[in-house]
Amino acid sequence: MNGTYNQKKYVSRAENLCPKVVLFEQEASYYYLKGSYYLHRNKPSKARLFFKKAMEVEPDNPLHHYNMACLLSKTNQLEEANHIFKHIVSKLDPEMTECYFLMAVNCGLLEDLEMAKGYLRKYIELSPEGEMAEEAVDLIFALEEEESLLEPVAQMTLQENEELLKEVLHLGRTELKQRFQEDRYFKDILLKGLYQGSDQLKEEVIRICGQVGPDSIYCLRQFVANPWIKERFRQMALLVLKNLLPAGKCRIYHQESFVEVDLYTYPVNTPVWEKSWQDVLSCTLNHMRQNSYYTEEFYEDVLAIWLDFINQVYPDVPRIIKPQTWGAGLEYSLARFHFLNLTQKELASKYGVSLSSVGAKFKVINQVLQIDQKAYRNMISILTRREWEQN
Repeated sequence: MNGTYNQKKYVSRAENLCPKVVLFEQEASYYYLKGSYYLHRNKPSKARLFFKKAMEVEPDNPLHHYNMACLLSKTNQLEEANHIFKHIVSKLDPEMTECYFLMAVNCGLLEDLEMAKGYLRKYIELSPEGEMAEEAVDLIFALEEEESLLEPVAQMTLQENEELLKEVLHLGRTELKQRFQEDRYFKDILLKGLYQGSDQLKEEVIRICGQVGPDSIYCLRQFVANPWIKERFRQMALLVLKNLLPAGKCRIYHQESFVEVDLYTYPVNTPVWEKSWQDVLSCTLNHMRQNSYYTEEFYEDVLAIWLDFINQVYPDVPRIIKPQTWGAGLEYSLARFHFLNLTQKELASKYGVSLSSVGAKFKVINQVLQIDQKAYRNMISILTRREWEQN
């Protein structure tokens, strides 16, 4: 761990994109710097206020608009971001062609695949030697692959999701494998669930792919290369591929580009991903779903904590006899890291384990990862920054 899980990174290429931008007036420069300060400290609402002021002071400066659009993209306000990107290339500076690439990424997240492909082709047409040209070609390929996987299947309904989830939870491993291999409709509906289903259904389909074995490798390879899936599902699919492709390599989408990773060391530096480790993770995620206050970031963080723990202790991973005790200890580690109002007693009751076992497992995880120390340092840092900002 580097002090915090799920750190948001902001990378701006604006300086390289727009060499013609005139120097900031002092007032606009002040707003820009303040906006950047708050953005780097993960305070997007404050950053937006200052970027907006910079736009008001210098409305014809495309750099201010670009920074605002990037911020909106980071905070999932994708349609508004694309509106600004489009304004930049149509009204302010047509040479900022990377806006087309970023609009394509946002359209993909909005599931408008045709529009995404159109913007990618526009970017390649205008900047065939551009910084993101190779990634744009790869993204078009990924989009076409996804369409071929899902056609002619319609959008999954809530009822279909619930029926499929209920079915896969009650099928045994042998029957699941047989139906995946022999029943084309069942395989298609599983793939539909992998891309369009609820988070729980996606987790179950990834688990099923691991049980099916080599027949699911192609599907999982396509999945981890998809730019528009949640990162934690990519990580979970890679853990399955680690067992299906020992010492193999896999192409994934990572930080706005396609890269090849070695499954022997990624996403954890172990030759295999043991079933008992996955059982703990699955147990924790299932129990976390019982609480509505957990957002996506918490699910990402609990996965990161568990992967970090396995990485640190391997090959001397403690023997896991009862996943529920480790699951409770893992969720308590998450609660301690984020200063959540969640007690060991509450978790012991929820997981059906003894109070002492929750404390014991947390102690093991904390000794390795120093959860308490890092959480404390983060809190001190936050309070110090808050005091500095108020003064």
